[in-house]
Amino acid sequence: MAKPIELSNGRVWGTKLATREHFKAMLARYADGDVIADYDDHSDLSALLERFDVLVAEAAPKIGSGIERFERRLNKGDGWSSPGFWVVRTDKTATDFSYVKAVDGSPKSQSQDFYDACHNAVSRDLLLMKQRQFDHFANADGEVECDITGRLVVYAAANLNHANPPFGAIVNEFRKLSGWELAIPPATLTASKDAQLSTHFSDDALAGEFRAYHHKVAILRIVAKSRPPGSTTMDLTVKRPLRFK
Repeated sequence: MAKPIELSNGRVWGTKLATREHFKAMLARYADGDVIADYDDHSDLSALLERFDVLVAEAAPKIGSGIERFERRLNKGDGWSSPGFWVVRTDKTATDFSYVKAVDGSPKSQSQDFYDACHNAVSRDLLLMKQRQFDHFANADGEVECDITGRLVVYAAANLNHANPPFGAIVNEFRKLSGWELAIPPATLTASKDAQLSTHFSDDALAGEFRAYHHKVAILRIVAKSRPPGSTTMDLTVKRPLRFK
């Protein structure tokens, strides 16, 4: 049975083929040199790049300093050329990445498990922050503004989104600071505990270290899960940054 492909922004496809077709069609909607300005396209590519770094990248993570924008560019080699997606980072460096490899990548178990453990370490805090924003700042209809579009959204139609640095970049930097770029020490991670289906840190103190680091550097915002017609991501300035105290 085919395993669904799920990205960190909540997008899910039933098969790898369906996922590849989605990004193939996205690439075809743009011309060489275009910025990927569509709200949903930018969100999908951001999440796909996180998947690339977890499942494919062998050297430095493609996300690097953080994502400023995506572009379609013409990749050229000896006697060939083909269009592809490029990420332009916040430090103005840029690099290409293969959406096909990102979709098809076979999980490097340690990298995927480490990412999952990090997410599990902060998932409750993220949920509480999202709920707190709606409890304190929602209007009479239970809506708050999307930080990117200004559109009013209810709780179910909103995500709590990592701006820059993206969550994947926070995970990669924590791993680097811990000296674990090449390998994660044995017994750092544990398989599921009772009523838990995904990987966690085996030591609560280590989970607390990641949680503290995440809370120190994370810049979050409320964003709509999907865009209104015609919205873009040309201005990705975080207007109402949310931080942990």
